[in-house]
Amino acid sequence: MKLHLVDGTYELFRAHFGAPSRTAPDGREVGAVHGLMSSMLRLLAEDGVTHVAAAFDSVIESFRNRVFSGYKTSEGIDPELLAQFPLAERAMKALGMTVWSMYEYEADDALATAAVRWHHDVEQVVVMTPDKDLCQLYGHDRIVGYDRRKGRFVDADAVVERFGVAPSSIPDFLGLVGDTADGIPGLPGWGAKSAAVVLARYPHVEDIPVDVHQWQVKPRAADKLSATLIERMGDALVYRYLAQLRLDVPLAENLGDLRWSGVPEDRFVALCDELGFGGIRNRVPRWSDRGLP
Repeated sequence: MKLHLVDGTYELFRAHFGAPSRTAPDGREVGAVHGLMSSMLRLLAEDGVTHVAAAFDSVIESFRNRVFSGYKTSEGIDPELLAQFPLAERAMKALGMTVWSMYEYEADDALATAAVRWHHDVEQVVVMTPDKDLCQLYGHDRIVGYDRRKGRFVDADAVVERFGVAPSSIPDFLGLVGDTADGIPGLPGWGAKSAAVVLARYPHVEDIPVDVHQWQVKPRAADKLSATLIERMGDALVYRYLAQLRLDVPLAENLGDLRWSGVPEDRFVALCDELGFGGIRNRVPRWSDRGLP
């Protein structure tokens, strides 16, 4: 048995930029939701998808914005996309999926909490996102990432191949290098190559010797990198904290609750009628109220 965890926020963004615009009978823009539902119906029709849940950033902001004012916000996101977030969560529930709506935490935190909580109870946890933040989970031998767009799995070896560091060092890597998608600036002069060289030897920023002459690796401009780290260590630790996934999100469900038993017909049909999704109505792989196994 596998557990499939869907990054609903990413999937909605992907649908918004990849699917054509579409309006509901009442004039609302619903193209992203249509693309999302179509994509999830394909997922639910796959063999081996028995336990599944999706997490959404119901608001883009989270507790991290109180820690660092420069952290990502909803500013600049297409209003037509933002307006579809509540509808997207309704749509996933109409498909019979467990949905975690995040306000205080982020969707990534919910996915991480679920993955770590249940990875001993399943054959494999598949975290369905290309988000590099989630790479810090893939040190667990039963947790892998999956990029649906590229059809590519990501495990610990793939993380090392891509970033040059082990999964456990990903928060440190992002703290030093920064992450523009999340509004984490990183430290001046610390690039991906230099951070990889140093963190491959010293896995966490506090492990890096204060005296550069004690470094057993020699990235370019080591003296400047060391001086910056000494001067900005406090910032590096804050940035790492922002990049660390929380594993204590209060998820009410147990693993059995995540078993997908089919699409609730009444709820699904009503939503399709409301949004004008006539074509999708004929693509349901299994109805939950027809007693099918």
